[in-house]
Amino acid sequence: MSTDTQERATGNVDPAELAKFGALAHQWWDPESDMFGPLHRMNPLRLAHIERLAGGLAGKRVIDVGCGGGILAESMAERGAKVTGIDLAEKSLKVATLHRLESGVEVDYRLVSAEDAARAEPGAYDVVTCMEMLEHVPDPSSTVRACATLAKPGGWVIFSTINRNAKSFLFAIVGAEYVLRLLPRGTHEYAKFLTPSELAAHCRAAGLTTADVTGLAYNPLTKAFALGTDAGVNYFLAARRD
Repeated sequence: MSTDTQERATGNVDPAELAKFGALAHQWWDPESDMFGPLHRMNPLRLAHIERLAGGLAGKRVIDVGCGGGILAESMAERGAKVTGIDLAEKSLKVATLHRLESGVEVDYRLVSAEDAARAEPGAYDVVTCMEMLEHVPDPSSTVRACATLAKPGGWVIFSTINRNAKSFLFAIVGAEYVLRLLPRGTHEYAKFLTPSELAAHCRAAGLTTADVTGLAYNPLTKAFALGTDAGVNYFLAARRD
C-alpha cells in the first residue's frame, strides 16, 4: 500500500480488508472468478432494482461508494447516469480505470473515503449506492452517515449487505465459502453482518427514511440470483434522505 493510501486509510477502514481485495484485484472483470463471478451474475438484477427505485438513471448524478473494480459503476453509466466511483482499495481502482479505457464508459474514479467525499460534496448526488461494503468496514454507521450526507434532499441511498442470523451463517459462510466454494474462505466475518433492523436504525440516525427492503436469493443448482421478499441472507435496503 502506498504512503498516500495509508494516509487515506486511517479512518473507517480495515487495512486487512483492503489487502484482501487488493490481492484479488486482477480478477475483478473475470466473470468466472471465485471472488467476483457472483457480482457479475447478480449485477443485472441489482442494476434493474436501482433503476426501478430511482425512476431511471439517465441524466442523474450517482456515486458508487466502495465501487471496487467498477462493475456496477460502469453499468449505471451505460444507462445514462453521470457516475462517480470511490474506493480506498488502490489496486481495484487501477483495474477500474484500465477497464474504463477498454470499454469507453465514462466513470469518474476517485481514491477517497466515503466520509471525506461527504465532507467535500454534501448533498451532491441524486442516487448513492453502497453495495457489499458495510460488512467490510469497522463502523458501518459512519459509512451510512456519509452516504446520507452525499445524497440530495429526497435523493435515494441504496445499500446491499448480508443479514446476521443462523440462516446467513449457513448460506453465506458455510455454504458459499466452504461447501459450494462460491467465494474464497475468509471473505466474510459473521460478526460484521447487519440485520435489516440495525441498518434501518443507522439510516434513521443519519436522517434517512427506509423505503424498501428486498431480498436477494441464490439458487446453487441454476447458479442464478433472484429478487424477492426473503431478506434472510442477502438483501437491499433503500432509503431516502429526509
